[in-house]
Amino acid sequence: MEILDITQVVQRSGLPASTLRYYEEKGLIRSIGRQGLRRLFGAEVLERLALIALGRAAAFSLDEIAQMFASDGKVHIDRALLLSKAEELEQTIRKLTALREGLRHAAVCGAASHLECPSFRRLMRAAALGAIAERRPQGKRRK
Repeated sequence: MEILDITQVVQRSGLPASTLRYYEEKGLIRSIGRQGLRRLFGAEVLERLALIALGRAAAFSLDEIAQMFASDGKVHIDRALLLSKAEELEQTIRKLTALREGLRHAAVCGAASHLECPSFRRLMRAAALGAIAERRPQGKRRK
């Protein structure tokens, strides 16, 4: 089994050491020991980090991703959860597509003022009603 120190994992994964330490604290990855002050990992940590990256890209929370890893180190992905997340992404895509098209229209609209454009006003109403609100993970504030 190939053993990697934290510096090698940082280089191969592209993640900062602080993220690796955080993932370890959350139970997403596990070091197999230390060499001096450096954590050591089995090479399989890279595959696990790739799965975490995929989950993050698909808008899964770290807690949802953690549930996909069994205590025996195997991956157990709930297919119903995948379908649910795919539907969430589909809804987000629809909202963003409508927003994109509305902004494109506003950019070329011939109305004297954007506030005189019926399409732009519909876009404003949709935003006011939360139909195209930005989705942020719970507990996170905009910086």
